[in-house]
Amino acid sequence: MIISNLRTFLRNPALDQIVHLVPPANPRARALRETALALLDLPFNDLVFQAQTVHRENFDPNRVQRSTLLSIKTGGCPEDCGYCPQSARHSAGVENEAMLPLDEVVRNAKAAKENGATRFCMGAAWRGPRARDLEPVLDMVREVKKLGLETCCTLGMLKDGQAEQLREAGLDYYNHNLDTAPEFYGEVITTRDYQDRLDTLERVREAGIHVCSGGIVGMGESREERAGLLAQLAALDPQPESVPINQLVQVEGTPLAGTEALPWAEFVRTIAAARILMPKSFVRLSAGRTQMHEAVQALCYLAGANSIFYGDKLLTTGNPDVARDDALFAALGLTAA
Repeated sequence: MIISNLRTFLRNPALDQIVHLVPPANPRARALRETALALLDLPFNDLVFQAQTVHRENFDPNRVQRSTLLSIKTGGCPEDCGYCPQSARHSAGVENEAMLPLDEVVRNAKAAKENGATRFCMGAAWRGPRARDLEPVLDMVREVKKLGLETCCTLGMLKDGQAEQLREAGLDYYNHNLDTAPEFYGEVITTRDYQDRLDTLERVREAGIHVCSGGIVGMGESREERAGLLAQLAALDPQPESVPINQLVQVEGTPLAGTEALPWAEFVRTIAAARILMPKSFVRLSAGRTQMHEAVQALCYLAGANSIFYGDKLLTTGNPDVARDDALFAALGLTAA
Protein backbone atom coordinates (compact mmCIF):
# COMPACT_ATOMS: atom_id res chain seq x y z
CA MET A 1 0.00 0.00 0.00
CA ILE A 2 2.77 2.45 0.89
CA ILE A 3 4.60 1.76 -2.39
CA SER A 4 1.42 2.40 -4.38
CA ASN A 5 0.67 5.63 -2.54
CA LEU A 6 4.28 6.76 -2.90
CA ARG A 7 4.27 6.18 -6.66
CA THR A 8 1.10 8.22 -6.99
CA PHE A 9 2.65 10.98 -4.90
CA LEU A 10 5.93 11.11 -6.80
CA ARG A 11 4.16 11.19 -10.18
CA ASN A 12 1.61 13.85 -9.24
CA PRO A 13 2.05 16.61 -11.86
CA ALA A 14 0.79 19.19 -9.39
CA LEU A 15 4.03 18.64 -7.43
CA ASP A 16 6.44 19.15 -10.33
CA GLN A 17 7.80 22.41 -8.94
CA ILE A 18 10.21 21.44 -6.15
CA VAL A 19 12.54 23.81 -4.37
CA HIS A 20 15.88 22.65 -3.03
CA LEU A 21 15.30 23.88 0.50
CA VAL A 22 11.95 22.60 1.68
CA PRO A 23 10.73 24.32 4.84
CA PRO A 24 8.50 22.30 7.17
CA ALA A 25 5.37 24.03 5.82
CA ASN A 26 6.04 22.84 2.28
CA PRO A 27 3.40 20.21 1.39
CA ARG A 28 5.87 17.99 -0.50
CA ALA A 29 8.43 17.95 2.32
CA ARG A 30 5.72 17.26 4.88
CA ALA A 31 4.25 14.43 2.82
CA LEU A 32 7.66 12.90 2.13
CA ARG A 33 8.57 13.12 5.80
CA GLU A 34 5.30 11.47 6.80
CA THR A 35 5.86 8.77 4.18
CA ALA A 36 9.45 8.18 5.33
CA LEU A 37 8.36 7.86 8.94
CA ALA A 38 5.54 5.50 7.99
CA LEU A 39 8.07 3.34 6.15
CA LEU A 40 10.47 3.28 9.09
CA ASP A 41 7.58 2.28 11.37
CA LEU A 42 6.60 -0.76 9.27
CA PRO A 43 7.24 -4.29 10.52
CA PHE A 44 10.81 -5.13 9.52
CA ASN A 45 9.89 -7.94 7.10
CA ASP A 46 7.25 -5.84 5.33
CA LEU A 47 9.65 -2.92 4.90
CA VAL A 48 12.49 -5.03 3.52
CA PHE A 49 10.11 -6.86 1.17
CA GLN A 50 8.80 -3.57 -0.24
CA ALA A 51 12.34 -2.21 -0.61
CA GLN A 52 13.50 -5.33 -2.46
CA THR A 53 10.46 -5.08 -4.74
CA VAL A 54 11.34 -1.48 -5.66
CA HIS A 55 14.99 -2.43 -6.07
CA ARG A 56 14.23 -5.22 -8.54
CA GLU A 57 12.07 -2.88 -10.61
CA ASN A 58 15.01 -0.52 -11.13
CA PHE A 59 18.26 -2.49 -10.77
CA ASP A 60 19.80 -5.93 -11.11
CA PRO A 61 19.47 -7.13 -7.48
CA ASN A 62 22.75 -9.06 -7.62
CA ARG A 63 25.06 -6.33 -8.92
CA VAL A 64 26.82 -3.83 -6.65
CA GLN A 65 28.75 -0.76 -7.80
CA ARG A 66 32.21 -0.38 -6.24
CA SER A 67 33.89 2.95 -5.51
CA THR A 68 37.23 3.75 -3.89
CA LEU A 69 37.75 6.85 -1.75
CA LEU A 70 41.15 8.49 -1.30
CA SER A 71 41.99 11.39 1.01
CA ILE A 72 44.04 13.74 -1.17
CA LYS A 73 44.30 16.38 1.60
CA THR A 74 44.01 15.13 5.17
CA GLY A 75 43.42 17.06 8.40
CA GLY A 76 43.39 20.70 9.41
CA CYS A 77 39.76 21.39 8.48
CA PRO A 78 38.40 24.55 10.17
CA GLU A 79 34.87 23.14 10.47
CA ASP A 80 33.53 21.69 13.74
CA CYS A 81 31.57 18.66 12.43
CA GLY A 82 31.10 16.57 15.56
CA TYR A 83 31.75 13.27 13.83
CA CYS A 84 34.94 14.19 11.95
CA PRO A 85 38.48 13.42 13.17
CA GLN A 86 39.91 15.75 10.52
CA SER A 87 38.61 18.89 12.25
CA ALA A 88 41.37 21.12 13.60
CA ARG A 89 39.05 21.82 16.53
CA HIS A 90 39.10 18.21 17.76
CA SER A 91 41.89 16.19 19.37
CA ALA A 92 41.51 13.00 17.36
CA GLY A 93 45.18 12.68 16.47
CA VAL A 94 44.81 13.44 12.74
CA GLU A 95 47.62 15.71 11.59
CA ASN A 96 47.28 18.49 9.03
CA GLU A 97 48.99 17.06 5.95
CA ALA A 98 49.94 18.50 2.58
CA MET A 99 48.03 17.57 -0.55
CA LEU A 100 49.09 14.32 -2.16
CA PRO A 101 51.19 14.63 -5.31
CA LEU A 102 49.56 13.83 -8.64
CA ASP A 103 51.56 10.66 -9.27
CA GLU A 104 50.52 9.15 -5.94
CA VAL A 105 46.85 9.83 -6.67
CA VAL A 106 47.17 8.23 -10.13
CA ARG A 107 48.94 5.21 -8.62
CA ASN A 108 46.07 4.74 -6.15
CA ALA A 109 43.50 5.12 -8.92
CA LYS A 110 45.20 2.43 -11.02
CA ALA A 111 45.23 0.07 -8.03
CA ALA A 112 41.55 0.76 -7.39
CA LYS A 113 40.69 -0.08 -10.99
CA GLU A 114 42.71 -3.30 -10.83
CA ASN A 115 40.75 -4.28 -7.71
CA GLY A 116 37.41 -3.82 -9.47
CA ALA A 117 36.41 -0.26 -8.57
CA THR A 118 34.58 1.66 -11.29
CA ARG A 119 34.49 5.05 -9.55
CA PHE A 120 37.39 6.87 -7.89
CA CYS A 121 36.52 9.48 -5.27
CA MET A 122 38.95 12.14 -4.02
CA GLY A 123 38.31 13.93 -0.73
CA ALA A 124 39.95 17.00 0.78
CA ALA A 125 39.50 18.32 4.33
CA TRP A 126 38.56 21.87 3.42
CA ARG A 127 35.69 24.19 4.23
CA GLY A 128 35.84 24.83 0.51
CA PRO A 129 38.65 25.00 -2.07
CA ARG A 130 40.47 28.23 -2.84
CA ALA A 131 41.45 28.88 -6.46
CA ARG A 132 45.01 27.71 -5.83
CA ASP A 133 43.69 24.56 -4.11
CA LEU A 134 41.46 23.66 -7.01
CA GLU A 135 44.11 23.74 -9.75
CA PRO A 136 45.96 20.55 -8.70
CA VAL A 137 42.62 18.80 -8.11
CA LEU A 138 41.61 19.55 -11.70
CA ASP A 139 44.80 17.82 -12.86
CA MET A 140 43.93 14.80 -10.70
CA VAL A 141 40.45 14.61 -12.20
CA ARG A 142 41.85 14.74 -15.73
CA GLU A 143 44.39 11.97 -15.10
CA VAL A 144 41.94 9.67 -13.29
CA LYS A 145 39.41 10.18 -16.07
CA LYS A 146 42.04 9.02 -18.60
CA LEU A 147 42.14 5.66 -16.78
CA GLY A 148 38.53 5.01 -17.73
CA LEU A 149 37.20 5.46 -14.19
CA GLU A 150 34.23 7.56 -13.14
CA THR A 151 35.52 10.54 -11.16
CA CYS A 152 34.12 11.96 -7.94
CA CYS A 153 35.28 14.71 -5.58
CA THR A 154 34.26 15.90 -2.12
CA LEU A 155 35.98 19.22 -1.43
CA GLY A 156 33.51 21.10 0.75
CA MET A 157 31.48 24.11 -0.30
CA LEU A 158 31.90 25.34 -3.86
CA LYS A 159 31.93 28.97 -4.98
CA ASP A 160 30.41 30.25 -8.22
CA GLY A 161 32.27 28.88 -11.23
CA GLN A 162 34.14 26.09 -9.42
CA ALA A 163 31.65 23.38 -10.31
CA GLU A 164 31.99 24.38 -13.97
CA GLN A 165 35.77 24.06 -13.72
CA LEU A 166 35.42 20.58 -12.28
CA ARG A 167 32.98 19.57 -14.99
CA GLU A 168 35.30 20.79 -17.74
CA ALA A 169 38.12 18.73 -16.20
CA GLY A 170 35.93 15.64 -16.49
CA LEU A 171 34.30 15.29 -13.07
CA ASP A 172 31.33 12.93 -13.11
CA TYR A 173 30.10 13.15 -9.49
CA TYR A 174 30.36 15.62 -6.63
CA ASN A 175 29.71 14.47 -3.08
CA HIS A 176 28.27 16.86 -0.54
CA ASN A 177 26.20 15.21 2.19
CA LEU A 178 23.28 16.83 3.97
CA ASP A 179 24.38 14.78 7.02
CA THR A 180 21.10 14.86 8.95
CA ALA A 181 17.68 16.49 9.24
CA PRO A 182 17.55 20.31 9.31
CA GLU A 183 16.27 20.43 12.89
CA PHE A 184 19.09 18.19 14.20
CA TYR A 185 21.85 19.75 12.12
CA GLY A 186 22.83 22.34 14.73
CA GLU A 187 23.52 19.56 17.23
CA VAL A 188 26.31 18.29 14.97
CA ILE A 189 27.72 21.30 13.06
CA THR A 190 27.75 25.04 13.80
CA THR A 191 30.32 26.39 11.33
CA ARG A 192 28.09 26.15 8.25
CA ASP A 193 24.34 25.99 7.94
CA TYR A 194 21.99 23.74 6.03
CA GLN A 195 21.46 26.25 3.27
CA ASP A 196 25.21 26.33 2.57
CA ARG A 197 25.03 22.62 1.74
CA LEU A 198 21.96 23.02 -0.43
CA ASP A 199 23.58 25.92 -2.30
CA THR A 200 26.59 23.76 -3.17
CA LEU A 201 24.35 20.95 -4.40
CA GLU A 202 22.50 23.44 -6.59
CA ARG A 203 25.77 24.71 -8.10
CA VAL A 204 26.80 21.13 -8.83
CA ARG A 205 23.49 20.29 -10.48
CA GLU A 206 23.46 23.48 -12.55
CA ALA A 207 26.97 22.69 -13.80
CA GLY A 208 25.76 19.35 -15.15
CA ILE A 209 27.60 17.15 -12.62
CA HIS A 210 25.90 14.15 -11.02
CA VAL A 211 25.00 14.62 -7.35
CA CYS A 212 26.17 12.30 -4.59
CA SER A 213 24.49 13.25 -1.33
CA GLY A 214 23.43 11.30 1.72
CA GLY A 215 23.89 11.42 5.46
CA ILE A 216 25.10 9.89 8.69
CA VAL A 217 22.89 7.98 11.09
CA GLY A 218 23.61 7.00 14.67
CA MET A 219 24.60 10.52 15.79
CA GLY A 220 21.94 10.59 18.50
CA GLU A 221 19.08 11.60 16.21
CA SER A 222 15.56 10.20 16.59
CA ARG A 223 13.78 7.98 14.07
CA GLU A 224 11.68 10.99 13.10
CA GLU A 225 14.85 12.96 12.41
CA ARG A 226 16.17 10.11 10.25
CA ALA A 227 12.90 10.38 8.34
CA GLY A 228 13.57 14.10 8.01
CA LEU A 229 16.97 13.46 6.42
CA LEU A 230 15.50 11.00 3.92
CA ALA A 231 12.70 13.45 3.09
CA GLN A 232 15.21 16.24 2.38
CA LEU A 233 17.23 13.99 0.07
CA ALA A 234 14.15 12.67 -1.72
CA ALA A 235 12.85 16.24 -2.20
CA LEU A 236 15.92 17.28 -4.22
CA ASP A 237 14.96 17.67 -7.87
CA PRO A 238 16.27 15.62 -9.55
CA GLN A 239 16.97 13.16 -6.79
CA PRO A 240 20.67 12.39 -6.15
CA GLU A 241 22.14 9.78 -8.47
CA SER A 242 24.10 8.41 -5.51
CA VAL A 243 22.96 8.34 -1.86
CA PRO A 244 25.59 7.23 0.68
CA ILE A 245 24.13 6.10 4.00
CA ASN A 246 26.84 6.21 6.65
CA GLN A 247 26.72 4.72 10.12
CA LEU A 248 28.61 6.91 12.58
CA VAL A 249 32.18 5.73 13.09
CA GLN A 250 33.01 6.90 16.59
CA VAL A 251 36.53 8.30 16.87
CA GLU A 252 38.06 9.14 20.23
CA GLY A 253 38.63 12.87 20.50
CA THR A 254 35.55 13.88 18.52
CA PRO A 255 32.43 15.24 20.26
CA LEU A 256 30.27 12.32 19.12
CA ALA A 257 32.55 9.65 20.57
CA GLY A 258 30.54 7.76 23.18
CA THR A 259 27.18 8.27 21.45
CA GLU A 260 24.82 5.35 22.01
CA ALA A 261 25.19 2.98 19.07
CA LEU A 262 22.35 2.73 16.57
CA PRO A 263 20.66 -0.71 16.63
CA TRP A 264 21.48 -2.72 13.50
CA ALA A 265 17.83 -3.12 12.55
CA GLU A 266 17.38 0.65 12.55
CA PHE A 267 20.27 1.03 10.12
CA VAL A 268 18.78 -1.58 7.75
CA ARG A 269 15.43 0.20 8.00
CA THR A 270 17.11 3.44 6.90
CA ILE A 271 18.64 1.71 3.86
CA ALA A 272 15.26 0.21 2.94
CA ALA A 273 13.39 3.50 3.28
CA ALA A 274 16.03 5.28 1.18
CA ARG A 275 15.60 2.68 -1.56
CA ILE A 276 11.82 3.12 -1.63
CA LEU A 277 11.93 6.92 -1.53
CA MET A 278 14.70 7.20 -4.13
CA PRO A 279 14.04 4.22 -6.40
CA LYS A 280 16.48 5.09 -9.20
CA SER A 281 19.39 6.24 -7.02
CA PHE A 282 22.39 4.13 -6.15
CA VAL A 283 22.07 3.63 -2.39
CA ARG A 284 25.58 3.23 -1.00
CA LEU A 285 26.29 1.15 2.07
CA SER A 286 29.03 3.48 3.21
CA ALA A 287 31.01 4.20 6.41
CA GLY A 288 30.63 1.89 9.38
CA ARG A 289 30.92 -1.46 7.58
CA THR A 290 34.08 -2.43 9.49
CA GLN A 291 32.05 -2.70 12.69
CA MET A 292 29.06 -4.27 10.91
CA HIS A 293 28.44 -8.02 11.00
CA GLU A 294 28.38 -9.62 7.55
CA ALA A 295 24.79 -10.77 8.11
CA VAL A 296 23.74 -7.14 8.66
CA GLN A 297 25.50 -6.14 5.45
CA ALA A 298 23.65 -8.94 3.65
CA LEU A 299 20.35 -7.55 4.94
CA CYS A 300 21.35 -4.11 3.65
CA TYR A 301 21.89 -5.54 0.15
CA LEU A 302 18.51 -7.25 0.44
CA ALA A 303 17.01 -3.90 1.46
CA GLY A 304 18.29 -2.21 -1.69
CA ALA A 305 21.88 -1.10 -1.10
CA ASN A 306 23.74 -1.48 -4.40
CA SER A 307 26.95 0.48 -3.95
CA ILE A 308 29.90 0.30 -1.55
CA PHE A 309 33.27 1.87 -0.91
CA TYR A 310 35.86 -0.76 -1.80
CA GLY A 311 39.29 -0.74 -0.17
CA ASP A 312 40.81 -0.79 3.29
CA LYS A 313 40.38 2.90 4.18
CA LEU A 314 37.76 5.67 4.03
CA LEU A 315 39.64 8.96 4.30
CA THR A 316 41.01 8.42 7.84
CA THR A 317 38.86 5.55 9.15
CA GLY A 318 38.93 1.83 8.46
CA ASN A 319 36.95 -0.07 5.84
CA PRO A 320 36.64 -3.83 5.23
CA ASP A 321 39.59 -5.10 3.22
CA VAL A 322 39.17 -6.28 -0.36
CA ALA A 323 39.46 -9.98 0.53
CA ARG A 324 36.66 -9.73 3.09
CA ASP A 325 34.36 -7.98 0.63
CA ASP A 326 35.19 -10.47 -2.11
CA ALA A 327 34.36 -13.36 0.22
CA LEU A 328 31.02 -11.82 1.19
CA PHE A 329 30.17 -11.11 -2.45
CA ALA A 330 30.95 -14.73 -3.31
CA ALA A 331 28.82 -16.05 -0.46
CA LEU A 332 25.86 -13.88 -1.54
CA GLY A 333 26.31 -14.40 -5.30
CA LEU A 334 26.88 -10.66 -5.86
CA THR A 335 28.93 -9.30 -8.74
CA ALA A 336 30.48 -5.90 -9.40
CA ALA A 337 28.36 -3.58 -11.49
